[in-house]
Amino acid sequence: MYRGLTGEFKIKKSGGEEVRSFIPFPLAPRPTLNIDSELRDRLDAALIELGRLDGVAALLPDLSLFLYSYVRKEAVLSSQIEGTQSSLSDLLLFELEEFPGIPLDDVVEVSNYVRALTYGLARLRDLPLSNRLIREVHEILLRRGRGSEKEPGEFRRSQNWIGGTKPGNAFYVPPPEDLVPDLMSSLEKFLNDIPDKSPTLIKAALAHVQFESIHPFLDGNGRVGRLLIPMILCRDGILKEPLLYMSLYFRRRRTEYFDLLTKTRLEGDWEAWLRFFTEGVYEISKEASAAAGRLAAIGAEDRRKLESLGRMSSSALRLHQALQRRPLESIPSLSRECNLSVPAVTRAIESLQKAGIIKEITGKKRGRLFLYVRYMDVLGAGTET
Repeated sequence: MYRGLTGEFKIKKSGGEEVRSFIPFPLAPRPTLNIDSELRDRLDAALIELGRLDGVAALLPDLSLFLYSYVRKEAVLSSQIEGTQSSLSDLLLFELEEFPGIPLDDVVEVSNYVRALTYGLARLRDLPLSNRLIREVHEILLRRGRGSEKEPGEFRRSQNWIGGTKPGNAFYVPPPEDLVPDLMSSLEKFLNDIPDKSPTLIKAALAHVQFESIHPFLDGNGRVGRLLIPMILCRDGILKEPLLYMSLYFRRRRTEYFDLLTKTRLEGDWEAWLRFFTEGVYEISKEASAAAGRLAAIGAEDRRKLESLGRMSSSALRLHQALQRRPLESIPSLSRECNLSVPAVTRAIESLQKAGIIKEITGKKRGRLFLYVRYMDVLGAGTET
């Protein structure tokens, strides 16, 4: 549906040149959304798949094992959209503090995302989804490494831009800094159904675009904008845990994603964005459910192998559980996590290798690393750089 601009352009002089910044109108869209039968079917299908994903998660033998890795997968994917080269393996190595040759700035950025998402979801138990919480999440996201000098946790106090070398030749210029507090206040009201309640999926879709248009921080806007999606879905009870990694969909269809953000601003076709967004929710929910099922089947199959080992089975099963949380491990890390001696871990690893469950990937005698191959193949799908 064509509405025309969903905001207004403000032109000002800066550094001897004209800067044309975009100021989005408050949500919800006017005129109201045209939810025709095709879009209604897409919304319903997406909600059904989200429900199935939530149901699959409820049936997993130990949700925490899957959640640990799923959150990391979303962190890797979201950071890759911003240009990082880190993979899921890089992040797991970094968390083991065994990361020779890994681009440190990139992997710190991904690790920050894990912390920010985990923190944000935990804080939702005590705080509404508010600008205070968004700023706290941003502060954690930029606390260490690249971007740490870009006022973490503070709305920007200067003009930013996207593309180009300066605002005058940028691809997109967000609102001037003095308007950011009021624009974010309006977004906060929309997130909390003031004055009118919005269906959760529609709310998540529209809020993501609005946040990207405001671009309230000097750095980290894309990642925070993507973090908002699972926070909204979990806050409203659509998902109990953040098992939906929309960044995979946005990365796959990167050109269309950015084109639709621009089209929504310039033409007001929120319905086109909603069709794209709901298709992504449906697609990724279905993939995530299938992946969770495959991981559960792999875990159960390998557990049965290990239960037949007799007196070695107890230690081997403890290692196997740890590897379902982090499928790339070292002997010292497994010793700490499983509360087993290094010799006991070494013997259990031999059992896991003989059973064909893990393999050593360094070829060294010291600093060896062990990969739960089949598990990592499923978990890491789509994160390869």
